[in-house]
Amino acid sequence: MLDARQLEALTAVVEHGSFGAAAAALHLTLSAVSLRIKALEDSLGQRLLVRGKQVRATPAGQALIGHVKQVRLMEADLLSGLRGPESASGVAWQSLGVAINADSVASWFLPGVASLLQRHRLLLEILIDDQDHTHDALKSGDVMGCVTTRVDAMRGCVAEPLGVMRYRCVAAPAVAQRCRTPRGAVSPHKLLSQPAVIFNRKDALQDAFLEQHFGLRQPAYPRHFAPAVDAFETAIELGLGWGMVPEQHLAARPLLEEILPGATVDVTLYWQHWAHESPSAQRLTQAVKTAARAHLPPA
Repeated sequence: MLDARQLEALTAVVEHGSFGAAAAALHLTLSAVSLRIKALEDSLGQRLLVRGKQVRATPAGQALIGHVKQVRLMEADLLSGLRGPESASGVAWQSLGVAINADSVASWFLPGVASLLQRHRLLLEILIDDQDHTHDALKSGDVMGCVTTRVDAMRGCVAEPLGVMRYRCVAAPAVAQRCRTPRGAVSPHKLLSQPAVIFNRKDALQDAFLEQHFGLRQPAYPRHFAPAVDAFETAIELGLGWGMVPEQHLAARPLLEEILPGATVDVTLYWQHWAHESPSAQRLTQAVKTAARAHLPPA
């Protein structure tokens, strides 16, 4: 049997980033926290933490922390059920961690789950990352689900298709004009001479567009980085460069012009989540799938 106090110490160290901060949060001495984790490592016969300036969990430690978070959710759901619906106002808020790409958060995810969160007193801890990398947070145990491009389910998880995020290459009219020949055709050379506006260094949508529609594989071109959805789209609107914007966002940006009309980059999204979920996590999973069906074209 796993020792609950030792698991609590392990989780606290990872969540707070250090032994000292974990000791303060648990109202224990530093040595008590260290002894509990050493005892857990000795009983399992393997390292659970990588000690350093920033303490982090090993793969075995990540698996244990994921287990702890699942148990916390299940206990909270159990207590809520025992108290009954008449005491709903006194039920403690539950926190669920999710990893999502920035384009999905505002366009369909939050509108789709908002009523569920309010009705069941659920709190979201949203980790924003590129859709090609959100599964890292699920693998580490930091979240219970993620919106990802990864179709192969990780061990202990389920991957369910959500739909397609469709992106179009757009720019302010003046920039779009500079990308065309006198006859109005898009010139790859002229396009690459203009800066691109990119969300962050993990964002590969621009490269995918250039490869799919011009046969150019990772060419060099000047780039702005704007890691916030509003700032990213505003930068394009102000004429700082061209970029890939979700189709769902374009209605709110009428000043933007498609550089190559009809040419899209389609990104298929999946909801990866723990195979064994607490009732609250199950409700969130259902709400996410329902929201995606309402807002995204099918995969």
